[in-house]
Amino acid sequence: MEINPVKAFSDNYIWVMEEGTEAVIVDPGEAEGVLHYLEEQKLNLTAILLTHKHDDHIGGVKEILEKYPDILIYGPTETADLNTQIVAEGDKFELFGKTVAVFKTAGHTEEHISFLIDDALFSGDALFSGGCGRVFTGDYQAQYDALQKFNQLDDQVKVYAGNEYTQTNLRFAMSETPTNPDIVATLHAVNEKRALELPTLP
Repeated sequence: MEINPVKAFSDNYIWVMEEGTEAVIVDPGEAEGVLHYLEEQKLNLTAILLTHKHDDHIGGVKEILEKYPDILIYGPTETADLNTQIVAEGDKFELFGKTVAVFKTAGHTEEHISFLIDDALFSGDALFSGGCGRVFTGDYQAQYDALQKFNQLDDQVKVYAGNEYTQTNLRFAMSETPTNPDIVATLHAVNEKRALELPTLP
């Protein structure tokens, strides 16, 4: 399975999982880039995964459905009006013959979920490189619980977050602990990637 990003807005990523000519997309906040990518790569869209209800993660779904009306859409209860299948903590289903595990990772929104398939974690806005999402719910216990779930995952798991926030997060971390050598080294490497407009994720 290959995973590629489609850029959206100023710093969102819409992830495309590809297996042969089949594709599954994660959190399509807008449609144009996705539809262009699928056409350019000659891919057939079979499913959409939604992590939460914010428009920059679901805003393109209806337009995509105009071209692909029969696809499966897996999402939490808060995106129920778009889903063909509501999924929640502990649920499992198959894509590309692989098992997808669902985790409730609330805090950013009330019913935010994340998906794990093989060693790929699609964490939406619950976990970024160098930080977590804003806790719009005010439920910091839920966000803490989500981070503990992520912490239990294997070290080889790659994080495919919904936004390119690595540089900003590390700058903030450095303002708090300016002599931390891991943060300094990682920020330097990230700055080099961003200067070349390369993704820092996964």
